[in-house]
Amino acid sequence: MKVCVFGVGAVGGTVATRLLAAGADEISLIARGAQLNAIREHGLTLRSGDKEIKAKAEVATDDPSTLPPQDLVLVTLKAYGVPGAAAAIARMLAPQGCAVFLLNGIPWWWRHGLPGNSGTLPLLDPEGALWNQVKPERALGCVVLCPCDIVAPGVIVNTGPLQLAVGEPDGSSSARIEAAAAMLRRGGIDTKVSGDLRRDIWNKLVSNASGNSLTALTRLDLGSLGSDPGLCALSISLMQEVLAVAAALGWDLRAKINVDNVARRGKPGQRTSALQDVLRGRPLEVEAHLGQIQAFAREAGVAVPIIDIILPLLRGLDGWLRKA
Repeated sequence: MKVCVFGVGAVGGTVATRLLAAGADEISLIARGAQLNAIREHGLTLRSGDKEIKAKAEVATDDPSTLPPQDLVLVTLKAYGVPGAAAAIARMLAPQGCAVFLLNGIPWWWRHGLPGNSGTLPLLDPEGALWNQVKPERALGCVVLCPCDIVAPGVIVNTGPLQLAVGEPDGSSSARIEAAAAMLRRGGIDTKVSGDLRRDIWNKLVSNASGNSLTALTRLDLGSLGSDPGLCALSISLMQEVLAVAAALGWDLRAKINVDNVARRGKPGQRTSALQDVLRGRPLEVEAHLGQIQAFAREAGVAVPIIDIILPLLRGLDGWLRKA
């Protein structure tokens, strides 16, 4: 298959290195800046445990228009950067091609296939570019479990599992989702096909909405966050609100997820993606992580007083980062 990894950051670089090293498919990369220069000069290096994987890309560019039509585009950009890439993603897709969105938080295609719902989410796709140009019918979703960080241009450290759950936005089974999963497995990536991807998204988002938000605001890693009694209690309250919103929308995970355990299980030195972004002076995925949850809460009539306090603080921090 012709496969493009669009955005070679920590997650994109991890996935790209695995796929390139396997050599089973035709992989091209879209990156920029120092990361692109490092890829062109030295390739990618992935460190995981006591293993190190090195891989070279024959095609690495910052110009998507130079690539031929792709069977799969793996979109690993930050959520706020995806709408601006809508036209480029749409142009790259072969007639039967599709885009797999490896995104944090609530994805732009959320309403596709849900009874009584249609249209994009304004917080995540403000101008409707993704909905109208890529189109949800050509989108596949993906939940990523992959704690990783870029430690130098072209060098990524993976400190935990690399597991993907891929699925159709409407929850159906299809040949294309099976083909996408098979391609990822050829790269040695633990990949399952999900029959309810939104449930998997909520399952991850319960901890991510809390962990990313509070580590970004405090600059503490997850281990420090979980060991501070006051912050741990705040994290638990925030997770309970996310669970309440999910339940109101039809995905009740309250009996499955022990928020006390989740709040305390962070490892010393473990940095969330939001903490990494703050420390590097980069914008935050505020709306995908928390803003859309508040919007869902308003629609469902669920009170979220903790989110109502934390969200303006995060938006303020994000605004400062964008101006810095």
